[in-house]
Order: sequence, then C-alpha cells, then structure tokens
Amino acid sequence: MKNSTTITVETTVNAPIEKVWEFWNNPDHMTKWSFASPDWHTPYAENDLKVGGTFKSTMAAKDGSMSFDFAGTYTIVDQHKKIEYTIEDGRKVSIIFEPLNEQTRVIETFDAESTHPIEMQRSGWQAILDNFKKYTEEL
Repeated sequence: MKNSTTITVETTVNAPIEKVWEFWNNPDHMTKWSFASPDWHTPYAENDLKVGGTFKSTMAAKDGSMSFDFAGTYTIVDQHKKIEYTIEDGRKVSIIFEPLNEQTRVIETFDAESTHPIEMQRSGWQAILDNFKKYTEEL
C-alpha cells in the first residue's frame, strides 16, 4: 500500500532566481550541497533537466561505510518556476521557485516513504535544503 503522506520543506535564499536555478540544477554545484550532514557528501551527480530527462546523484558516508543513489525522471520543468519528478521508487517530488526581489523562496514537497519516521525524513530533506541555501549564498 502506497503511503499518501506528503512532506514540505522550504527556505528563502538570498540570491536571485537565475543563480538559485543554476546552483540547484548544475551537477558541479549539486555535489557541493546535496547532503544532510557533514559526515556525508555527494561525490557524483548527473542531470538532464528536461521533461523525460533523468538525474542521478550518489550520496555517501565520507568514511566509505555506506552509499546510495538518488535518481528519478522529470515530469515537469518550467524554467525558474517549477520542477517535478518521480523518484525511482515511484514517489513524487515538486519544487517551486518563487522570486522575491533579490531573494528566492524554494518550496519542496515530496511523498514520504514508509521506512523512516516522517520527522526524520522532514529533517533530512530540510538539512539538504539548508545546505543549498548556505552554499548558494556563500558563492
């Protein structure tokens, strides 16, 4: 039975929409921010940002003890506005980009999985989003 719970995380990045979009979607940047804690990293990312295109990133513990691939297929790509994709396990993700003068609000909503507690999933995805904000604002 599919879990119907959705989780939303968000942040406001002190950067214009063009920079936020580039840093969110460029694999060279993705490897610098896409991890939930300092003992993890993303050593590999690829991204074919178009409807029907796919993405994949490898998230790994820095000590080499564990890794996994996060991959999916894009269903909506509306430049500087919205991205939707389906993860390989069938869950859906939607990301809204809202320009606010020289800032950008990023709102990410995803179908929860049934293995881990909801709050653990929320805090993990929020930590990744917080890393994105920090990385984007520092460059």
